[in-house]
Amino acid sequence: MFIRHATLDDLDHVTPLFNAYRVFYERTPDEDVSRTFLRERLENGEATILIAFDSPAEGEAMGFIQIFPSFSSVRACRTLVLNDLFVAESHRRKGVARGLMLEAAAFASRSGALRMSLETGVENRSAQALYESLGWVRDSSEYHYAIGPDVMEQAASETQA
Repeated sequence: MFIRHATLDDLDHVTPLFNAYRVFYERTPDEDVSRTFLRERLENGEATILIAFDSPAEGEAMGFIQIFPSFSSVRACRTLVLNDLFVAESHRRKGVARGLMLEAAAFASRSGALRMSLETGVENRSAQALYESLGWVRDSSEYHYAIGPDVMEQAASETQA
């Protein structure tokens, strides 16, 4: 397995994986949306994408991780969010996800990040087992909240009054 940072030249390799990742999370397959999203992240320097290949000569792409930068205001430092991890079904149970996770942690260390965080579904037991086997600790000291477009639109209409 060979893992490296993806560039714009890798869009043909990572787009099908990202599209399959989105389908896994019950989104409609759309390679154009997937390619555009990835291209924009890479062009704007908004993400680091690590891609695993089965050979050093860019053989078959087996999986990827997408990492987004963030910051801790309280600690005044950089943090990272491991947002996406996906391994093609034909390459699962071969250590690809583990290799990608280890490379992501090494990247975080090299970039001087204070920490890296991720979230996963409560039912995704296999992912949880992987993360915990690599030393990731489930956060039980904080609650994470989110709002969607309906609440944001309501807030926007209230502030324009």
